[in-house]
Amino acid sequence: MIVTVEQLALFVSTLAVAILSPGPGVIAVSQSAFSMGRRRALPYGWGLALGASLWCLFSLLGLTVLFRILPWTFVVLKVLGGAYLVWIAWKMWRGAPDPLPDPAESRRGTGFLGGLILNLSNPKPALFYSAVLLSIFPAQIGASDKAAIYATALTVEMSFYTGLACLMALPLLRRRYYAAKLWIDRVAAALIGALGLSLILRH
Repeated sequence: MIVTVEQLALFVSTLAVAILSPGPGVIAVSQSAFSMGRRRALPYGWGLALGASLWCLFSLLGLTVLFRILPWTFVVLKVLGGAYLVWIAWKMWRGAPDPLPDPAESRRGTGFLGGLILNLSNPKPALFYSAVLLSIFPAQIGASDKAAIYATALTVEMSFYTGLACLMALPLLRRRYYAAKLWIDRVAAALIGALGLSLILRH
C-alpha cells in the first residue's frame, strides 16, 4: 500500500474544511431536520453523504480525465445539475407558506434517494476531489489505496451529515424554526436557487 496514514490525515482535514462551506446539501438537510426532525432527516443526510462521496469515487476512476478530454460533458452536467437545484428551490419556495407536514407521513422528496440525487446534481465536487487527490496522493495508486481513500471520504461525509442532521433537529432549534418557518424556508430556497443558477451561468 503506497498511501500513508499522514496522507490520509491531510486528506481528512482538507475535506473537513471544504465540507463546512454552505452548499445545497448543508442547506437542504438543515431545513429537513428543522421541519421533520432527526428520524426523517437522517436518511436524507445519508443519501447526501453517499452522493458527495461518489464524486470522490468517480474522480478516483478517472471522471475528471473525461471532463478534460470532452469539456462539453462537464458543461452538460453543470446545466442539468443547476436546473435540478433551481427546481428544488422553486418547490421549497412555493411550499414555504404551507403548514408543517406530518413527519410520520410526508416524504417531500427528502428520503435517502432524494439526498443522493441532490448531491449528484452538482459535478463541481468531482473537480475538487480530483485536485485534492492529485495534490496529496501519488499519481499511480493501486486498487487497495483507492478503496482506502474512498472509504475515508465516505466516513467523513457520513459523519458530517449525520452530525448536522442531529444538531439541527435539537428541540431549541426546531422551536425557532416553527416560529419563522416562512422566512427560513424562503431564505433556504433562495440560497439553493442561487447556487443552481451560479452552476448554470459560471464557466
